[in-house]
Amino acid sequence: MTATTDGSTGALRPRGSSATDAGTAAATAAAATAPAGGARTAVLPEPADAAREATARATDYLLSIQDPAGWWKGDLATNVTMDAEDLLLRQFLGIQDEKTTEAAARFIRGEQRPDGTWATFHGGPGDLSTTIEAYVALRLAGDAPDAPHMATAAAWIRERGGIAAARVFTRIWLALFGWWKWDDLPELPPELIYFPAWFPLSIYSFGCWARQTIVPLTIVSAKRPVRPAPFGLDELHTDPANPNPPRPPARVTSWDGLFQRLDKALHLYHKVALRRPRAAAMRSAARWIIERQENDGCWGGIQPPAVYSLIALHLLGYDLDHPVLREGLASLDRFAVWREDGARMIEACQSPVWDTCLATIALADAGVPADHPQLVKAADWMLGEQIDRPGDWSVRRPQLPPGGWAFEFHNDNYPDIDDTAEVVLALRRVRHPDPQRVADAIGRAVRWNAGMQSRDGAWGAFDADNTSPFPNRLPFCDFGEVIDPPSADVTAHVVEMLAEVGKAHDPRTRRGVAWLLAEQEPSGAWFGRWGTNYVYGTGSVLPALVAAGLPASHPAIRRAVDWLERVQNDDGGWGEDQRSYQDKEKWAGRGASTPSQTAWALMALLAAGERDSEAVRRGVEWLVANQRPDGSWDEPYFTGTGFPWDFSINYHLYRQVFPLTALGRYVHGGPATAGGAEAAGTAGAPVGA
Repeated sequence: MTATTDGSTGALRPRGSSATDAGTAAATAAAATAPAGGARTAVLPEPADAAREATARATDYLLSIQDPAGWWKGDLATNVTMDAEDLLLRQFLGIQDEKTTEAAARFIRGEQRPDGTWATFHGGPGDLSTTIEAYVALRLAGDAPDAPHMATAAAWIRERGGIAAARVFTRIWLALFGWWKWDDLPELPPELIYFPAWFPLSIYSFGCWARQTIVPLTIVSAKRPVRPAPFGLDELHTDPANPNPPRPPARVTSWDGLFQRLDKALHLYHKVALRRPRAAAMRSAARWIIERQENDGCWGGIQPPAVYSLIALHLLGYDLDHPVLREGLASLDRFAVWREDGARMIEACQSPVWDTCLATIALADAGVPADHPQLVKAADWMLGEQIDRPGDWSVRRPQLPPGGWAFEFHNDNYPDIDDTAEVVLALRRVRHPDPQRVADAIGRAVRWNAGMQSRDGAWGAFDADNTSPFPNRLPFCDFGEVIDPPSADVTAHVVEMLAEVGKAHDPRTRRGVAWLLAEQEPSGAWFGRWGTNYVYGTGSVLPALVAAGLPASHPAIRRAVDWLERVQNDDGGWGEDQRSYQDKEKWAGRGASTPSQTAWALMALLAAGERDSEAVRRGVEWLVANQRPDGSWDEPYFTGTGFPWDFSINYHLYRQVFPLTALGRYVHGGPATAGGAEAAGTAGAPVGA
């Protein structure tokens, strides 16, 4: 454990409690009466007492896992395509080694479902593309195709249409080794780099994650490399003699039909493209890629752009000892999580800024004093991560000064609006010894966040007005969301932040509130873009609306409360399966109870004034009953969202920070009021334009 102000190795107790109080709940739980006959019947503690003790344990645990530098970071689990593609990259570059290969294979094998498939989230159905990539990776690791676990997977793949039915990304990886024809993939010309920003299909029409992936893939698409395949994959085709049977095109009068025919035209252009202009386009794309490499060697702090950027630059002649490639490969190694059993899991991304601001909020709301050394250290680390230079977002907002925070350790080109709002909320809860430094940082952040508002009054995650309908129509873009339109959860966090700094009546805030009210579903819930799903959206919006001044009696709030009460599970918790993104009628608000989703529902209900309701009592009791002895919670289910349905995330710290926030607000009556916020003088921070 890290040290506390009293010099001990334990965390300070939440306000309103003490070591004596903390022991009271446990003692009460163990206390018993002795009726006639000597039988002993347990006397359970009151919900508030049990919640106070659970809050103390969770506080101790969260403080104990802070890094000495001041940050928190939980593992970020996705699916085995990260691990499979890491092995395929190493095979392509000729840098595979036995230790890494076996460790990755151990992890991939451990994630296989009993039916031979691999899913994209815990408890989910088998996914064709994920299963194909996992199968190929295990073959690279030496697993024989006639081994039972491999034969079962191959049979399932064939039943679902084989490789021909897989997503484009999967078939690109296979094309790198000749397992699929480049002619049978959508064309992506490098001349795309020349499209002006206003053009509907410019690279800036794509969300930042897609943009960073597409630019290097234009080089790969133009080069069409093929490395010798170490084995064949006939067992993954429905008909090896005809692996890609023709399919009828969509109607020419439809958008899909139009873009399919555009793709045919681009294939023809590939055959006649002049060498010098094409080479110039690839050099321009390479320059764009290199300019966006981060100080740690990665691109955007996420794995997919990094692997494709490495392949693209290598195809253009950059050798593996070149500093750009050397640092890029080293950055990918830092995404590896080595487990005790020898397995190696690749994180798609790392989330220290997000985890740290959420942990700070949780601890403050749980009663840790605003000037606690660990909160001050967290604030210092966050202050040092603020981004002071323009990034791709400035293409749409060229006059807006920087001031945001990113999600990762290194991602100066892509700060995000969601992190920035939550970091401000966290900093407002800390009494820092240099209040002016905090005030200045918050002022810059508020100005930047407000300036990133989209025309409709809401906020997206990384860009303003990233709403073109055309990128999603491209045949290439079948791998998930590729644009970044405003969402209810991000908008809610910005509205909550603006209200916190005294901007509840600012016109920008009111436009955000109006947008949120218009976006409420008929059920009373809100869609969750970056968390699963309607429980997350509703859990984000209700605290924001209340912070912005809406009374708990407002009809929108009452409808949301009714919905949360209707979807509460019989065990008292809340849960929502990733399948709600595909089947809202069946799955919205439905799924096994989880700590994070139960906490989101409680945070919404508490904000709506429901502290003494039966629903809140049962939810608090569920959190208390499911807490581990060390103060943590277990959560195998995926409650985070990268792309709705297509890419799901298990943030391992969600299971800790959100339950602690909810319990802390239940025990103490609401979010913490920071001792340093008013002293920092941020209530009048400029909004800017």
